[in-house]
Amino acid sequence: MRTYEVFLKKDGKDEFRHAGSMQAPDPDMALPLAREAYSRRGEGDLMWLVDRDDILSAQPDLMAPNSNKPHRHNDGKRVAAHRKSLREGTTT
Repeated sequence: MRTYEVFLKKDGKDEFRHAGSMQAPDPDMALPLAREAYSRRGEGDLMWLVDRDDILSAQPDLMAPNSNKPHRHNDGKRVAAHRKSLREGTTT
């Protein structure tokens, strides 16, 4: 048995959302089984099935460099203080 991740999307601009996981013996059986399990009541108009073995997962050491970038988490206080000092004629 293979494990598949099921994603559903309503027609329009909504994004695909993870609906759950399921097991099936092969891709040909996975589609009808996923439809019966996750879309019987019209929860989605489009469906993706992704074999869990095909999912690439980033390790924490690969993601770590992104956590050390404080400029991405600017609350605007330094910019506001700088602009205020320029209006008042002082520099910081």
